[in-house]
Amino acid sequence: MADEQKPGGSEAAPPPGGEAAKEPGKTAVEAPKPAPPKPALPPPKPPAIMVATPWESELARELKESFGEGIGETSTYLGQNFIVAKPGSAIPILEYLKLESDFDYLVDITAVDWPKRADRFDVVYILYSFSRNERVRVKIHIPDGYQPETAVGVHLTADWLEREVMPDEWQGYPLRKDHGILQQDERWVQENLGIESGQ
Repeated sequence: MADEQKPGGSEAAPPPGGEAAKEPGKTAVEAPKPAPPKPALPPPKPPAIMVATPWESELARELKESFGEGIGETSTYLGQNFIVAKPGSAIPILEYLKLESDFDYLVDITAVDWPKRADRFDVVYILYSFSRNERVRVKIHIPDGYQPETAVGVHLTADWLEREVMPDEWQGYPLRKDHGILQQDERWVQENLGIESGQ
């Protein structure tokens, strides 16, 4: 005799619509639809190349009139005004800025190494005027081995700042890009800091 299925038995086929359709008042739950794919992001734009633009002001005009060919450039970059001067004109320009234009605070002196440039180094004097609430930088380009004139006669604080750029007794090149940190002067570190190495 053929197998018989009892009404409501466990072997009965489920009704259309799945298990939820068995209970009155309930409907089948649909599976959530997958989220649409996110649009691809555009490739990043290369950073804009910032370039200096001419610095046009009354002060820039006065400096050019007073120093002529001693000033090669008056420019501004991201709101920072600077003068590129010939090395022999730097100290007279610093003096003019102090006495005639109230830039009486020498904030810092620093140097930058540009290994691929003929006049390889920049020496940068950063000045501030309290009365004008303004900064200006004076840069000179110098070749390797050139010794700039000291600014101590104009700003006494230059004495310490110049020593920080390059201590007289340092045997080495702390600011040169071809002289790595592992090549720093260990003798100076031992004598002045009392440790074996600056590393």
